[in-house]
Amino acid sequence: MPKPSLNHSKRASELRDLLNKANHAYYTLDSPFIKDAVYDHLYRELLEIEAQDPSLITLDSPSQRLGGKPAKGFKSVKHRIPLQSLENAFNFHELQAWYSKIQKPIDQNIKMVCELKIDGNALALSYSNGILTKATTRGDGTQGEEITANVKTIPSIPLSLQLRNPPTWLEVRGEAYMPNKVFEKINNERKQNEQQLFANPRNACSGTLRQLDPRVVASRRLDYFAYTLHLPIDWEPSESDPQLPTGQIEALDWLKAAGFKVNPNIKFAETLKEVQDFCITWESGRHSLPYATDGVVIKIENFGLQETLGITQKAPKWAIALKYPAEEAPTQLTKLTFQIGRTGAITPVAEFKPITLAGTVVSRATLHNSKRLAELGIHQGDTIIIRKAGEIIPEVVRIIPELRQSKADKLSLPTSCPECSSKLIKEVDEAITKCTNTACPAILRGSLRHWVSKNAMDIDGLGSKLIDQLVAKKLVCSIAQIYELDKKQISKLDRMGEKSAEKICNAIEESKKQPWHKQLYGLGILHIGSANAKTLANTFSSALELSITVTENPKKISTIFGIGDEIVESLKKWFATQSNQNLIQQLQMLGLSLANTENRLSDPVKGLYSKKKKLQNQKLVITGTMSSFSRKELEEMIEHAGGTISSSISSKTTFLVMGEKPGSKYDKAKQLGVKIITEKDLIKILSEENDA
Repeated sequence: MPKPSLNHSKRASELRDLLNKANHAYYTLDSPFIKDAVYDHLYRELLEIEAQDPSLITLDSPSQRLGGKPAKGFKSVKHRIPLQSLENAFNFHELQAWYSKIQKPIDQNIKMVCELKIDGNALALSYSNGILTKATTRGDGTQGEEITANVKTIPSIPLSLQLRNPPTWLEVRGEAYMPNKVFEKINNERKQNEQQLFANPRNACSGTLRQLDPRVVASRRLDYFAYTLHLPIDWEPSESDPQLPTGQIEALDWLKAAGFKVNPNIKFAETLKEVQDFCITWESGRHSLPYATDGVVIKIENFGLQETLGITQKAPKWAIALKYPAEEAPTQLTKLTFQIGRTGAITPVAEFKPITLAGTVVSRATLHNSKRLAELGIHQGDTIIIRKAGEIIPEVVRIIPELRQSKADKLSLPTSCPECSSKLIKEVDEAITKCTNTACPAILRGSLRHWVSKNAMDIDGLGSKLIDQLVAKKLVCSIAQIYELDKKQISKLDRMGEKSAEKICNAIEESKKQPWHKQLYGLGILHIGSANAKTLANTFSSALELSITVTENPKKISTIFGIGDEIVESLKKWFATQSNQNLIQQLQMLGLSLANTENRLSDPVKGLYSKKKKLQNQKLVITGTMSSFSRKELEEMIEHAGGTISSSISSKTTFLVMGEKPGSKYDKAKQLGVKIITEKDLIKILSEENDA
């Protein structure tokens, strides 16, 4: 291929720089410096040069915002740093409780930053040497979908950073959103074309980002606010570049200097009263904004204090989102039904005339328990007020007794199970009323649905309707009997053929390979969510080991980070039940391991697997070049010894594992008095542990 001419190369470079600056001024600074017609002319010139010499097309060229041919799908990628959700507060009392909780370990007045919570879609943007190389959705927080081609069409996202000496890597977190005017315009067009309308700007934005054709994304004019960043701690900026931020305010300034659009409506608050005033102001003020917001995010301003407070398995402790009251609407109760869950708990459910809330149609809402039912004092046919808690789950807020029909019957819980007619039991000091019949069809259906769910055994095709049939026909009377089903039995069910039955049988067989933590979660033990199941599975290698520990040394379990006494009691009760022990034996006989069977360590580190978890709850940082093992292998060793890997040094760091050319982390470790060990020291710790 012939080399591009020097004139073309120079001109393309000039055009790229000018057009990128023009985009930044127009979309981010709202201060255009060239007219649209001039921009269009220069843009066409760049396209002509790139068409003549395709080798001149760079990743940060404005021409790349329009994307190429439609993609065939989206690749799932693991986040370099977990993209956690925030804990929510729904009133000032809950906000005060959060503030009091974080103040205790710090014992000082805490300075905070308030930012509007944009009602959009979280995106993580990765830059390599200043160039945008990857953009991913939140997904489950651990991994998301790569949608780089689509994100490049968002004009307010810089394709290259405005820094003289950009870091080797950078990850920027922010919110993509659809402006209200764009949303209204698109819905008007869809209405004219007799297409289904988008429910709200957030859903419209989400649907747009998942379009397979980047040209469609470009046409919908999405926007983006950046709100945080992750930088290498050893990055050395040039004199004109912003320095490493030490707090949230500096981080936002850094993002602006690098070319990102940052929401201007922020507040530096030194007291909780200032936070509350900001929230009250924007509860009504948000309706005048050109984009949707649903609350305020409150963060501890200082990054050092954020590090001190740390995170839970699901969310950072140093931040919270105060959600504004959800939309409410009145409707009329048609009937009260009762559901029995997999734990036997009975839940009253209000069924009512359909209404639209937060963009979706709802016709049912949970009343949680008998206490809530009594508090509301619901009568047949009452007019009730519905809202969405956290704008997700419909709930009955209150009733309007003035509209009640005369002689309407008051509604209450039944005394016997609506499924199996067994007597319902209410424990003393508990709001929950339960069916204790382990053979209850409703409990069985709930257990089966939980077992086959995505976070558990993920048995594709075995949905609720099939489970209902299997239970009704008594083909399955326990979780274990799923694995005794054959193709002939399944093919005789409604809407099932031989091919569909074969697929389900294959999915059932394939589920036997699911890891131990998914099997543990699938058992449906009270209070054992997917996060706690992972924690327990990383500590106890099998159901047998967990069962023995629960019986003989339960205190050992309560010392695990994130596992409280309530969970320990739940485990004790579950493993003490003979039918549950029988279930474990049956599952193992049918080919399920209920143990860690896969060797997750690479060959070089198998011999250094730490059985005694000597690094349990200890935080280690790795720096420099190692001689015997790769960084990945060292991380495997540390994690399997119970340790946690961190990318930055703090006062809570236990060890800095140092190789050659350690960089600034070494200096900071010395400054903070963190113990510094070598690669050999680490190997010795693990080796001695295994020999003992």
